[in-house]
Amino acid sequence: MSFFSIFQSLPISGLAVALLGASLAVALPCSGSATGVGTVGRAGAGLLSVDPGKFSRVLVMQILPGTQGLYGLVIWFFALTKLGFFSGSVAQPTLSQGLEFFGACMPVAIGGLIFGIVQGRICAGGVSLIAKKPNDLSRSIILAIMMEFYAILALLASFLMLNSFQF
Repeated sequence: MSFFSIFQSLPISGLAVALLGASLAVALPCSGSATGVGTVGRAGAGLLSVDPGKFSRVLVMQILPGTQGLYGLVIWFFALTKLGFFSGSVAQPTLSQGLEFFGACMPVAIGGLIFGIVQGRICAGGVSLIAKKPNDLSRSIILAIMMEFYAILALLASFLMLNSFQF
């Protein structure tokens, strides 16, 4: 019995599975970004209560974890475009195609969730560095961008897999 044959007996359409993948591609990265931005916001609020002049530096660090939500939104929009939601003729993928489409959305979904949270922690550490050494903003950004690289790889993986679908 194959993996796909297990799902063939369920009353689930391929379109529903594909839409679930697209929804998770935006929901999970936005959740990760919100958590990451919140983590940096808490650290930044502590620093700004002592030194309000470092607001612009803290703001830069707080923006960085928010990019994963943007990557998820890009994949969500691209996925809906591939499914024909904006052209007026919605595709009707088979269950097998829907599962493949779902899988293509998962790199950015899972990666965005994890990377947003972890990047928030890195940026919160960067806020601590800025508190002690205000001129080390660039070092803090470089540390955060190392995580951003992997988020971009997840975005690219989802984009390339979704781009191969023709319904």
